[in-house]
Amino acid sequence: MPNLLVRDLPEDVHATLQQRAQARGQSLQQYLLSELRNLAEQPTMEEVLQRITKRKGGRVGFKRAATDVFDERSHR
Repeated sequence: MPNLLVRDLPEDVHATLQQRAQARGQSLQQYLLSELRNLAEQPTMEEVLQRITKRKGGRVGFKRAATDVFDERSHR
């Protein structure tokens, strides 16, 4: 299994992460592994937009739909 090394971590960030791990009753390693898994499971905005672009169907394209939504919201 791969390892990850984070260099130059500010002390205040380390302390905050350590406190959060203790609050969950976890080691820092367990806590960070859980948080990294959650981060990896959530798609980025770019990934979501790529998926949307690949979809087929509907009557208007993505750009047109986005423009229409923007126009509608600007009139509120």
